[in-house]
Amino acid sequence: MEHIVIIGGGGTGAALAHDLVLRGFEVSLFERGELLSGATGRHHGLLHSGGRYAVDDPEAARECIRENNILRRIAPEAIEQNDGLFVALNDSDMDYRPAFLEKCGQSDIPTEELTAAQALAIEPALHPDLKAAVRLPDATLDAWRLPLYFYATAKANGARIHNFSQAIGFQKSNCTITGVRIFDHQTEREYDVSGDLFVNAAGAWAGKICALADIPLPIQPGPGVMVAVEPRLTDMVINRLHQAGEGDIIVPQRELSVLGTTLWLAEDPDRIESPSDHVQKIIDLCAQMVPAVKEKAIRSVWSASRPLIEQKQAKEPQLISRTFDCYDHKQRDNLEGLVSIIGGKATTLRAMAEKAADLICRKIGRNITCKTTTEKLFHYRHFYK
Repeated sequence: MEHIVIIGGGGTGAALAHDLVLRGFEVSLFERGELLSGATGRHHGLLHSGGRYAVDDPEAARECIRENNILRRIAPEAIEQNDGLFVALNDSDMDYRPAFLEKCGQSDIPTEELTAAQALAIEPALHPDLKAAVRLPDATLDAWRLPLYFYATAKANGARIHNFSQAIGFQKSNCTITGVRIFDHQTEREYDVSGDLFVNAAGAWAGKICALADIPLPIQPGPGVMVAVEPRLTDMVINRLHQAGEGDIIVPQRELSVLGTTLWLAEDPDRIESPSDHVQKIIDLCAQMVPAVKEKAIRSVWSASRPLIEQKQAKEPQLISRTFDCYDHKQRDNLEGLVSIIGGKATTLRAMAEKAADLICRKIGRNITCKTTTEKLFHYRHFYK
């Protein structure tokens, strides 16, 4: 049985561990901090319908709606299936609507056009002067519990999960990765782990993992600020009906409203300084959709770094695609034994894992079908048993 070593304990690592053990591999996963302590545990918790990307990023839109449907089936308890509204507030938004509806249709994203009166009847907190709305199957997911469903199932099937265990170096022989050096932050000791293949699933930190192997990776950390206010102001996810931008989404999470998000590019996800004006910018922009946002108390402010695939031709950060890719470093860098997965979103964590697992099977020469589209996940509480 081949031993696959995963570096990175976020959502992608969780889904990959689950996928690989179902395919019959021995799996060990190492995360430098607590599980889900990176970007996975800090995003706003939107289960994307794909509508946000339908016009300018159709590949990501199709990925999102497909995974939206799969996650609702395999982990329904981790998702509040509350739908979302894209709201038009001015003539520019209304001009955007025909292209939005057309592109959603092309990506198989179901839509329902609503009048202003219909939208306000569903969500009375919306701006009273809105012009129209479109209903889509957005939903709210629990940023921590959903990946723990994957971890719980992977662990029950034999995966070994190690937190506070940081990869600090690789062993190489004849242009092949043969082992990884781990520093255990709890015992403060170092040890080596051998394996048949190593997977870099470290998200925005994936470039740092490749640096340990002296190879480059086209990743661009994209931090963004989010603001949570009390209380929950809407039952549905609220988006602005325009090209994806900053401060144009409100995600209801339990008794909070999470306002998002800004975006800038950074070099080091461990050295993020959030611009001081971003909190007020988010509040002002989101208040255009739901005016009560301005009157509510701020519960918390935080940031998270998106693991964007570097696209130097993109004129602004918001236009960088949210799709994902897998890299075989034997082909890219003449270094055997290492695979990297970058890009994507929380919504597409299972699909990212499937793509990486398919590549691993091809490299090892095993033809094993993915089972994660239908395999119901164990409840997250099983992880602690």
